[in-house]
Amino acid sequence: MIMEAILQNSTDFILLGLITHPEFPGLIFAVVFSIFLVSVTANVVMILLIHVDSRLNTPMYFLLSQLSIMDTVYICITVPKMLQDLLSKEKIISFFGCTLQIFLYLTLIGGEFFLLGLMAYDRYVAVCKPLRYPLLMNRRICLFMVVGSWVGGSLDGFMLTPFTMSFPYCGSREINHFFCEIPAVLKLSCVDTSLYETLMYSCCVLMLLIPISVISVSYTRILLTVHHINSAEGRRKALATCSSHIMVVSIFYGAAFYTNVLPHSYHTPEKDKIVSTFYTILTPMLNPLIYSLRNKDVATALRKVLSRCPSSQKTRVVDLSRMY
Repeated sequence: MIMEAILQNSTDFILLGLITHPEFPGLIFAVVFSIFLVSVTANVVMILLIHVDSRLNTPMYFLLSQLSIMDTVYICITVPKMLQDLLSKEKIISFFGCTLQIFLYLTLIGGEFFLLGLMAYDRYVAVCKPLRYPLLMNRRICLFMVVGSWVGGSLDGFMLTPFTMSFPYCGSREINHFFCEIPAVLKLSCVDTSLYETLMYSCCVLMLLIPISVISVSYTRILLTVHHINSAEGRRKALATCSSHIMVVSIFYGAAFYTNVLPHSYHTPEKDKIVSTFYTILTPMLNPLIYSLRNKDVATALRKVLSRCPSSQKTRVVDLSRMY
């Protein structure tokens, strides 16, 4: 009661968490922390491999490294606070902290929408126009794609964050979520936000349609090209270059479709939290694992780096023995 009275006179919020009253918070903490650790490690390893191995210095892997950067930042803006709240009785987040979380979340999810669409275009050029690939996907164009993805995502953040946080929030300050997601925050507003929510969902649908259109056209052209390839080995190689990206797109856009396209009647706080968990916690972990397990170049680069470690240690031991 005292905490509620304080919050009603302050600008802070309370995050109720993934499970409002967990019976085993320690177990949930261990599971989420393990996923977080695997996700950050896998994405950082992916970034380093692409930077270190010369065979991975291609447009496809350059875009993939940007995806790993987005995933790393993405999971770091939600999970650490979630882990802290699992161990703390005071699950408070400041008004500024909530605003920053919303802005970064919108920027990164919007940037990932555009980046996945551009990665599909990259696969289209590689399969359908292989001779012109070095020209159509040169360094300058790749940098333009990456900057465009970040700018496109940040525009979403700059548009929606100020409007969301400008509404008056009175009475309860308890956000029924594990981070400041806009629909959960808007439920605490004292005024009618239905018009703004309609405009917001329209904006999100438009942002989804642009990359989905690029992905659909790109893979339609890829399938038509693959159909005309005579050799079975050629068809297999062409599809293999796209399979990892298709899996990542299906996982990410499936969750995004539920969040941004389905009507409110399909949404409940519990369902929303489960779906949010999927694309804020699980997807950043799955993306690098999918690309590493299904990609021979990445797996070879990883084995090459790991094989260097023992040999480098042996070399150091030999050098030290010579010194003494």
